[in-house]
Amino acid sequence: MSIEREVAPEQVGFDAKRLAALDTHFARYVEDGRLAGWQLVISRDGRVAHASTCGRRDLEAGLPVEPDTLWRVYSMSKPITSVAAMMLWEEGRFELTDPISRWLPEFAAPQVYDRGSAGAPFTVPAAEPIRVWHLLTHTSGLTYGFLQTSVVDALYRKAGYDLLPKAGIDLAQACRDWAALPLLFQPGTGWGYGVSTDVLGRLVEVVSGQSLGDFMRTRIFEPLGMTDTRWWVDPGGDEAKRLAALYVPGPADGRAVRFDPIGQHALQEPALQSGGGGLISTAADYHRFTSMLLRNGTGPEGERLLSSRTVRFMTRNHLPGGVDLDRLQTGGFAETTFEGIGFGLGFAVVRDPVPARTPSTPGTYYWGGAASTAFWIDPAERLTVAFYAQLLPSSTHPIRPQLRQLIYSALTD
Repeated sequence: MSIEREVAPEQVGFDAKRLAALDTHFARYVEDGRLAGWQLVISRDGRVAHASTCGRRDLEAGLPVEPDTLWRVYSMSKPITSVAAMMLWEEGRFELTDPISRWLPEFAAPQVYDRGSAGAPFTVPAAEPIRVWHLLTHTSGLTYGFLQTSVVDALYRKAGYDLLPKAGIDLAQACRDWAALPLLFQPGTGWGYGVSTDVLGRLVEVVSGQSLGDFMRTRIFEPLGMTDTRWWVDPGGDEAKRLAALYVPGPADGRAVRFDPIGQHALQEPALQSGGGGLISTAADYHRFTSMLLRNGTGPEGERLLSSRTVRFMTRNHLPGGVDLDRLQTGGFAETTFEGIGFGLGFAVVRDPVPARTPSTPGTYYWGGAASTAFWIDPAERLTVAFYAQLLPSSTHPIRPQLRQLIYSALTD
């Protein structure tokens, strides 16, 4: 399924020339080789006002980015998993304050790293259990192995969990492995990017009695018409030709260099359905998801996935004490800046755009993926934006702040 412009920019408060200049700016990333290609979708009042593509989805094969290109959205899977969990919460299947050990007994007695090395770590018992809201807000103390900023993530790598999960391990076994590792901090006392959303996906499985993939397909993808969103692409099918290749910056000149050791994993069915980073999607499909959120839980045909009150609740700052991420952040990489930013139930939330020196509106919520994809939803401006590229890591170029700078500068009303 492809996506096209639905309304003239001027009809919804955009300057068309400034939007064209936006495309020109990001075309330079392709012209000088920093990106192979990209896709951008901007909507206002629920209608697509700008849809553009540039460059190649596969440099080596000479294939252009097209409106129906398939992208690894990586951590943009997290908001979808969070919505899945909150759909079950709306049914009364759990409380946000419930310990997750009620369904995942391997987490009954978590230990917290206190001191020592990866070879001889010293831990102490957790002062309180990991609760459901800790998973949704990344305040659980769980981390990622690829961060390489702490003794704890070194222990994840030692256990076989780096940028990719351990080969052949399903989600249930991964959760048992993670539960046996120490937490980075006491639950609820810090903010750390990690496998919290993957564990949340396992919670969805146990509570619903379905695999995460089946729950998402029947409860989210089919109702929203997200026909192209999936966990993998059959290498023998036509869809494989639509999948963008994955790139990293070259060490010599920063030009995009193909990275098949990670990219080829999208062409094999995963043993572990990662709710934290495993989905592949199209701009059209993800636009249906963001549009549902902008409409406060209602799909394009009137299907209600969440209550409007639940969406508003999810997109408030849930960090303890209502502080910014920079007050709680522990560890390294995340798909956001930290100053002026809070975190809700599955999304970063703008509290104050001034500290980050990037235009936005308080109440805007967003997230991104490791390969330079990103989206945001601005309820006050009735705006959704999504950008797609396939360059690891997402911190290579200042794409996200530049998008905000240029798109908000194109608003005229």
